[in-house]
Order: sequence, then structure tokens, then C-alpha cells
Amino acid sequence: MDTGAVHFLPHLCHVRTHLVTGGCGFVGRNMVKRLDAQGDRVLFIDDLSVGTHPDTWLGQRLRFEHKNLRIYGEDERLIFLQADLRDVLRELNKDPEWFRKAYGQNLVQFDDIFHFAAIVGGRSKIDGDPMLVAQDLSIDAEMFLYVCRNKPCRFLYPSSSAAYPIDLQTENNTLQLKESDIDFKKMGEPDMTYGWSKLTGEFLAKIAASYYGVHVTCIRPFSGYGEDQDLSYPVPAIAARAAKKENPFEVWGTGRQGRDFVHIDDVLDLTLLAMDKIGDGRAINIGMGRLTSFLELIEVFTGFAGYKPTIKPLLDKPVGVHSRYCDMTWVEQNLGWKAKISIEEGMRRVYEAALKRI
Repeated sequence: MDTGAVHFLPHLCHVRTHLVTGGCGFVGRNMVKRLDAQGDRVLFIDDLSVGTHPDTWLGQRLRFEHKNLRIYGEDERLIFLQADLRDVLRELNKDPEWFRKAYGQNLVQFDDIFHFAAIVGGRSKIDGDPMLVAQDLSIDAEMFLYVCRNKPCRFLYPSSSAAYPIDLQTENNTLQLKESDIDFKKMGEPDMTYGWSKLTGEFLAKIAASYYGVHVTCIRPFSGYGEDQDLSYPVPAIAARAAKKENPFEVWGTGRQGRDFVHIDDVLDLTLLAMDKIGDGRAINIGMGRLTSFLELIEVFTGFAGYKPTIKPLLDKPVGVHSRYCDMTWVEQNLGWKAKISIEEGMRRVYEAALKRI
């Protein structure tokens, strides 16, 4: 229903207000749910080209609808705008009062901005359509311009493990990646256009902090996963095939390539802690510090399913770097944080969710 302009409610004056971009994607929607549980007010933006409509996961009743804006919950704290973020930011960069004028919403200053909007889509898109992924550069440029002009209390820039030099992640040169392995004065080549865009974003974060005084935190999540992740990503896809007892069991490449899998709950825990502690644009790793091959992952899931299939390598599929896992020493020593959810517990959650979808 369209009720016309939706006006700001006085009882929300003292509620913290956040912006979550890419708010219907895997990480974004988990952050929205967490902020909702804290009682905060959240504007989340997504064009739904990949993200999932909030009607299916938010768990709150739709209260109002005006143009492409939807407001959820009895206290009307959750505001969803379906739009291309770049279009929204261009309007805001021209006029910070745009939300008030266009929608009757008092959304001028944000406490926190969580910038999860990005074109990723898994390995097939990173390797298969790199110029599409390169649009992340334009998304980030508009966002950093907005942030530097309007200065939220805190800004999160999610970089990626793809920003690390690929020559440190080969079959013959497998290293536990440290934050210091990215050095802007001595550059290595990151992973495709996605890695380049994230590396550029990290550089812009440094500029935003040092030149404009913005409180910026950067994170480099490794292979995040969770129960509601899209099947274009390997963990839920492997879990789904194991739940169906696929045999032979297909794996991209040889399956010996490995990643550092970390559960989304741990990713969000460290993200929020880091935003409290870091504001100078420093980037930190988020991972388990453990390398797990895809063959090992298949063994875990098929073990849950109670069978031992024949493995069928698909050598024509894109696999990315051979080995990618992180060193969590800096985080442990300076933030006192370690991941809480083990690989076994996290993958069990994903497998049980896959069983429910059969």
C-alpha cells in the first residue's frame, strides 16, 4: 500500500540510526538483523539484482510503502529502499536533505554506515565477467565522496582477502597472509578486478581518515559462510549436494585448493569490535587462521550425510588462487579476539539448513 509521504516519528529521536548498503545480500542482511535486535533504526539499500527481498527474511510486518521505500515493524525502525546505490548517493551528494524531501524521512546523519554493496557473485563471476565486477570502483567512489562530505560517526569499509598479492597464494608459495603483506609502497598484484577494487577502496579509506578525519574501519574477511548464503558460493552448494547424497561428487578444479572458512556470526562480532577500536583506516583480517581444502570440506559434509562418494574433478572450472588463509596474530594480540565457531560446528549448521531445503 502507498500511504504517501512517511514522516519521521518523534519517538525515534534518540534511537541510533544506521545505513547498511547491500543490505539484502548475505552479509548485509545478517547485519540488518543484528542491528534490529539491538533496537536500532536501520536504512538498508539494495537493488535486489542478487540480494533477497526483505519480505522473505526480515521477520517484521510491512507497515508502510511509499514509492520504492518500505517501512517494517511496529515501531517503524526498519526502512528498505530498493534502488541502485549509486543513484541514491549521487542524489545525496547533491543534496544531503534528499531523503527528507523525496520520502519525508529524517535521514540526514548516520551513526554508522556499513558499506556492503558490491558486485561479487562467486568465483564464476569474478573470473567470468571481470568488467562487470569492476563497477565496484564506481560504487565505492560515490560512497567515499558521501562519507567525506557528511562524516558519519563511524564508517565500515569491507575489503576482501582478494586484495592480497596472488603470488603469495600459489601451490609453491603458500603463506599465512598477514595484514602487513599489503603495502601501498610496494604493491603486489591482487586477485582480478574484484581484488583491485577492494585494494583501491582500502587506499580511499586511508585518505578519508587522514585527509578528512573520518572514523574508518577496514576489514578483510576471508571465506565467510553461513546458513542463509546463496548457492553461488561453495560452502552452501557443497552442503546442498551432500544433503542430496550426490555421487559422483563434483568439485571445481582438483579440490586440493584451500580457503580460510569463517562463520558469518564471527565475522560480524569482530566487525563491530573493530569499529569500536579502529578509526584510522587500518585493515584487519577476519578468519580462523586455518586452511581447509575443498576436498576436506566435501569429506566433512558427506560425513554428516553418512556416505563416501567418488570425487569427480571439474578441471575446466575457475578455481582462483591455490591457497588463501590468514594470520590472526595482530587481531588476537591487539583486539583480544578469536573466532568462536569451529569449522565442524559451523558446517553442521549449514548442512542442517540444506536438509530443510530438500
